[in-house]
Amino acid sequence: MESKTLFLMALGIWLQSLTTTRGWVAADDRITGGRDFIDIESKFALRTPEDIAEDTCHLIPGVTESVANCHFNHTSKTFVVIHGWTVTGMYESWVPKLVAALYKREPDSNVIVVDWLSRAQQHYPVSAGYTKLVGKDVAKFINWMAEEFHYPLDNVHLLGYSLGAHAAGIAGSLTNKKVNRITGLDPAGPNFEYAEAPSRLSPDDADFVDVLHTFTRGSPGRSIGIQKPVGHVDIYPNGGTFQPGCNIGEAIRVIAERGLGDVDQLVKCSHERSIHLFIDSLLNEENPSKAYRCNSKEAFEKGLCLSCRKNRCNNLGYEINKVRAKRSSKMYLKTRSQMPYKVFHYQVKIHFSGTESDTQTNQVFEISLYGTVAESENIPFTLPEISANKTYSFLIYTEVDIGELLMLKLKWKSDSYFSWSDWWSSPGFTIEKIRVKAGETQKKNWANLQKEEQNTNSMKNGVTFTSDAQCFGCFKDKFPEY
Repeated sequence: MESKTLFLMALGIWLQSLTTTRGWVAADDRITGGRDFIDIESKFALRTPEDIAEDTCHLIPGVTESVANCHFNHTSKTFVVIHGWTVTGMYESWVPKLVAALYKREPDSNVIVVDWLSRAQQHYPVSAGYTKLVGKDVAKFINWMAEEFHYPLDNVHLLGYSLGAHAAGIAGSLTNKKVNRITGLDPAGPNFEYAEAPSRLSPDDADFVDVLHTFTRGSPGRSIGIQKPVGHVDIYPNGGTFQPGCNIGEAIRVIAERGLGDVDQLVKCSHERSIHLFIDSLLNEENPSKAYRCNSKEAFEKGLCLSCRKNRCNNLGYEINKVRAKRSSKMYLKTRSQMPYKVFHYQVKIHFSGTESDTQTNQVFEISLYGTVAESENIPFTLPEISANKTYSFLIYTEVDIGELLMLKLKWKSDSYFSWSDWWSSPGFTIEKIRVKAGETQKKNWANLQKEEQNTNSMKNGVTFTSDAQCFGCFKDKFPEY
């Protein structure tokens, strides 16, 4: 109990520091023009695949020789990594991991880490204000590279985390030509949720802006990550509010074992997941996670948004398709709690037919899927209500690729609120068909009930359905939209 109290106190102090001021914090607007770089405080370290953790060589705006000394590759891509707010005044552990993953995916590229640690370790609202100056520093550096060395901005990809995402956005808005891409990794929420576009990350800051939202829990303006869409494509893994494996129970256990030294990292578990999802996309290029466009996370949870027609689905991370629309595309997906994060999404539709008029609520089931490659068993789900002559849709996902669906098994959990066996055995009430759609392959299957298993206690033991891929048209009247 004492550990839990200490954790909650530390959590409250940390969150309070994030939410003390609403709106934009004014910062020094001074910026020198032309080729005067004397006011640039940010440092630009070109890290190497051999030394991913140390800033051993710096590119100095205005000093031409520094670029040659650091062996900058003028014919390859350049990634500019911009960190966020820091409690310790030191780089966080994710920085070398991201650098290593970028070099593994693009061995000939340049990976530049922007050091603004002295400004980033201030009280949060002060550091938030400094993002404007950091963005100006980065823009002046990029403009210098383009003018002095004719380096094409089509090769520049900015990656900003938390406050660094907004610094990247400001930088992009100030470059003479647009950079190719900005990736916002859970852009900070406090001080930016209600800010105007010039003061934060926005779709106008690059040719393409993609954003991962992983910790938008809380009221707008007070959640650690920004809630509103701020890119061309905004992806909300697991609804964007909280990530698997980042539960308070685990945090309390770690604090009991290690003390309060890592409290900030524990609090930021979901916030930092955005970085690790992007790292995952770099390392597991053959099997990218797929996200789906949807109007809300509630609709996504019902499985209503697993379509890939007309750019309704996209890859998460590095290999995202650069789709630009008039409005931002909000996209959703589920993930695992650890790398590799990819899961396989399925929409399941069940049609209950019969003459029963009662509506039952909060019924708990388990579903098992069996495929040509593997199986995934006892996946729990709850239907908020059940009544006859209605179709219900819900989302399930598996951590393994089962291949082509061959069979599924549906089981009613015996702790539900009514006697299913009485209802199931009623001659006026049956499950006619189950439809399963695989998000990753876009394949649809009709599952036929095995007649010999329709008995009084069948749902307690599990009812088996076999896949009938040839039966798409035979039940179309039940699902006319398909």
